[in-house]
Amino acid sequence: MSRFTHQACTSFLAGKHATIDGSTIIARNEDNFVAIWPKHAVVHPADEPRDLTFISKNNHFTTTLPEQAVHYTAMPDTNPDEGHYEESGINANNVAMSATESAYTNSLVLGVDPLVADGIAEDAMLTVVLPYIDSARAGIQRLGQLVTTAGAAETNGVLFSDVDEVWYMEIVSGHHWVAQRIPDDAYAVVANQLAIEDVDFDDADNFMTSANIQHFVQAHRLNPDGNRFNSRHIFGTHTADDAHYNTPRVWYGHKLFTPSAFEEPTSMELPFIRHAEQKISVPQVEAFLGSHYQETPFDPLGNGTEQERHQFRAVGLSRTQNSHILQLRRDVVPVLAGVIWQALGNPAFSPYLPVYAAGNQIDATFAAENLGYDGQNPYWAAKLLNVLSEDHYRQNRKLRDNFLTTMQAWGIQRLTSGDAISAPNDMRLGIVNAKAAQAFNAAIQEQIGKLVQASAELSSLSFTMDDNL
Repeated sequence: MSRFTHQACTSFLAGKHATIDGSTIIARNEDNFVAIWPKHAVVHPADEPRDLTFISKNNHFTTTLPEQAVHYTAMPDTNPDEGHYEESGINANNVAMSATESAYTNSLVLGVDPLVADGIAEDAMLTVVLPYIDSARAGIQRLGQLVTTAGAAETNGVLFSDVDEVWYMEIVSGHHWVAQRIPDDAYAVVANQLAIEDVDFDDADNFMTSANIQHFVQAHRLNPDGNRFNSRHIFGTHTADDAHYNTPRVWYGHKLFTPSAFEEPTSMELPFIRHAEQKISVPQVEAFLGSHYQETPFDPLGNGTEQERHQFRAVGLSRTQNSHILQLRRDVVPVLAGVIWQALGNPAFSPYLPVYAAGNQIDATFAAENLGYDGQNPYWAAKLLNVLSEDHYRQNRKLRDNFLTTMQAWGIQRLTSGDAISAPNDMRLGIVNAKAAQAFNAAIQEQIGKLVQASAELSSLSFTMDDNL
């Protein structure tokens, strides 16, 4: 297949006091420019053989890796010919990383610090960072050092978390970056724009930046505000594409979690940090990642006018390949803390499988090569489920919605059962993962069968039979 870049994602982050159970959450839909781009799940053991000289197949970015690595999970492209694109995972130190949220820098900034063709890019980030860090802050420091020394090939946002802190980092030019800690009682939604607003350089607890970024901005007269350092204003874009492709997704996330907020979907000043009106749960994050402006005129599957239904880009898409919620829990022993809620395909229709990050496997079916169609493979089964779920959308709505609700409850039940196992370790948790994955796969196949039967009954090539015929 021809190479298509991963540049159309939606991200969500929540601090430990904003969630219903005190866990930290980072989540993202990994979208592509095409509907089919197979992914598979990989568990990298700490003792996995590694070449210490890393060279990207995408753009030949090169770096020397540390000798010691830790166990981590990843969701790479099945075809690694032009880069791994490992995208999302949790390591043995209970640090989560999701990379990247593609964004854009304005031409004024790129004119003085252009992107670097062979700098670090999305395809390499997780691979060269996650196995070597022990905290979210350490992740920002390591990635930031790589950006500063080797340069960045893309403008990107990167999500990091550990059991205590949640951070969002933005690479804003060829060699500069900013990062902000999400307040413990707050959440953030990001959609293909530079999002961080005012940076407080005196608050090291909540902000990190590249060295000399203030001098860089001042020397090149890049600050349109003068008396404040609003990173979004300095480095970001304000285009018609932003208003129709990006900001509406942020608006809808705020509408779901902060319903009383009065905002416009095309506003260029939607706040980066928001406070939810109720504690946030994993099922609510799943619902947001699968959302498409339900109960508004802008729902592509709704009842708005033709113009309204195609006015804004939805969150859950047919081209979503990997949707993940990386949860780090504080009320369990460390080996149980990291949970990956993993969906393949469009989370508007695909359920999430709970996976213990510390397990030594997920399941052979999730790790299998899957470049060609195989209806029993989880990736392809999810894509088939998506097509069938969207077909006859209104008529099959109850069947579809009941399935997602049932699978949410099932996932929580599997996690509750797994938490109760005695003396949990990587092998036992790997077995728990595999059994859950097998049951999950069976549930997907059963739902596919129900949708095939329901859709067959709704075929236009049908006829009311007469007893005499």
